[in-house]
Amino acid sequence: MTQLHLNLFLHDTGHHEASWRLPESDPHGHLSIDYHERLARTAEAAGFDSVFLADSPVLWGQVGRRPSGKFEPTVLLTALARATERIGLIATASTTYNDPFNLSRRFASLDHISGGRAGWNIVTTAGDDAARNFGLDGQPAHFDRYERADEFLHVAKKLWDSWDDDAIVADKERGVHAEADRVRTIDHEGKYFRVRGPLNVPRSPQAYPLLVQAGSSEDGKGFAARHAEAVFTAQQTLEEARAFYADLKRRAAAFGRDPDHVKILPGLVPVIGSTEAEALAADAELDRLIVAEYARGQLAKLLRVDPESLDLDRQLPADLPSEDEIEGAKSRYTLIVELARREKLTVRELIGRLGGGRGHKTFAGTPEQVADTIEQWFRAGAADGFNIMPAVLPSGLELFAAEVVPILRRRGLFRTEYTGTTLREHYGLPRPANQFTRALAAV
Repeated sequence: MTQLHLNLFLHDTGHHEASWRLPESDPHGHLSIDYHERLARTAEAAGFDSVFLADSPVLWGQVGRRPSGKFEPTVLLTALARATERIGLIATASTTYNDPFNLSRRFASLDHISGGRAGWNIVTTAGDDAARNFGLDGQPAHFDRYERADEFLHVAKKLWDSWDDDAIVADKERGVHAEADRVRTIDHEGKYFRVRGPLNVPRSPQAYPLLVQAGSSEDGKGFAARHAEAVFTAQQTLEEARAFYADLKRRAAAFGRDPDHVKILPGLVPVIGSTEAEALAADAELDRLIVAEYARGQLAKLLRVDPESLDLDRQLPADLPSEDEIEGAKSRYTLIVELARREKLTVRELIGRLGGGRGHKTFAGTPEQVADTIEQWFRAGAADGFNIMPAVLPSGLELFAAEVVPILRRRGLFRTEYTGTTLREHYGLPRPANQFTRALAAV
């Protein structure tokens, strides 16, 4: 039978914003390579498809609230490539604040170093704070960011294909290391970029990294349908997840793509206990440790309102900005407002719900209950797998690996061992053909 996919989303001491305050947590672990190696090896031993690192070119949030500084993800994953053997390595990188040549080179290098395990989570980066780190007064418009991203990816693919797979012959007798006619310039000229090429890294084991996307706005879904091979998404209910899943698969098919080659992975924040009461108590203790004023300020920033307008013991104000007025994180804005309205949450209650996963589905229960939720969504056509986001690290990952994964395996839902060596093989995806070689063959 078809099996589900599991990605581990690594996030300092865990996805709950108060996780660093627990006695067990190492508040300095996010700056330790040993800590990240331990997590990656635990996920690999459990057979996870991949590990994933989020990133933004800005100091995110308030430094007083939780660990904020972080390593550049392609650098960290290069180190993890040497500490692991099979698990995929997915890094977030922005198309708004990078250039195609440098970023394509970094990902090609990571794919070579890891033996074909690299993935790129493509983001367009919202927020004026990031823009000001690059000499801009404010973020580019939402549509413009996605238009630039589309051209960026086209250039990156050309660069990755600028070397034929058989370009390097290493013929010592002839004194020819690479056949010059199998390495080409790309001579790209577009609205945003002018790039001559070729790339100065040969074509990598996967041809290019697995392409991941995480936006759920209309522009984001259009981009994912054209390009993404895995989609990270935040969905609160089974019905919403099924609708998103069907919509994105339909959009991919409309672009002439195989819908099975677009893997949809909603985020899941599990809090696991040996009994349901134990899990709920652990979840409540984490929520108790949230610093409400810090959290209110962050929520106000996302909602584009004055923090003083958010009364902790009242529901959200009625006069929030419309989605059309939001230029960044549109889909997350809509998800959070709809969650608050649907469940009539006070600001304090909403902060508690967001503290664990920033809008992703949170679930407290026994290993069996967590496995039941995963199986229900998978069989209902709401997910091809899950982006697992432990509330606390490393304990949440260790519990999931030791208690939930064996249940999924007994039910025939998850692999017992790796059958491939590359990230594309883990996700059941083909290796892309070289666009230039394909074009020549068609002449």
